[in-house]
Amino acid sequence: MDRDLVVQATNGDQRALESLLVMSHPRLYRVAYGILRDRHLAEDATQRAILDIWRDIRRLRDPAKFEAWSNRLLVRICHDEAKRQRAWVPDLGSEVVASLRGPDQYGAVLDRDQLERGFRHISVEHRAILVLRCMLDMPMDLVAETLGIAPGTVGSRLSRAISALRAALEADSRTPVPVPVRQEVAP
Repeated sequence: MDRDLVVQATNGDQRALESLLVMSHPRLYRVAYGILRDRHLAEDATQRAILDIWRDIRRLRDPAKFEAWSNRLLVRICHDEAKRQRAWVPDLGSEVVASLRGPDQYGAVLDRDQLERGFRHISVEHRAILVLRCMLDMPMDLVAETLGIAPGTVGSRLSRAISALRAALEADSRTPVPVPVRQEVAP
């Protein structure tokens, strides 16, 4: 991120702020989609985060921490959005179509579907840390700063998130055992 642009934006330069928000939008959307797993919810969360950044940019004390600060705003919004959603259903829309263009079309769709089902069964907190660390390849210290936790806590939370995802994937891959139906004998 261009530190000078952030400094200008925090000092009230509207053009700098606009440029900063345009540059940040794709990153924010990737994080939101990774956590929420629904493009419409991710778009809403990204827009809310952009509004919060626009409103609160002057409160940012350290311009070098803009990325972590904006990610932290977005993660909080994603938590709120996920709490409001009762039945979470993945929106595979254009992502499935895009995956069909790959060399192993069937396998790619199956892998993506399995991962979506696994993400559906883990908490938003677990999704957030997996998205930031594994999907966006953020350094551990930036993940800690983004989530507002101690750097040493990132490793343990990441480990628990991976274990939870693994357990969800394993549970999903098991075939259900049919339950025998008791038949009533008429007198």
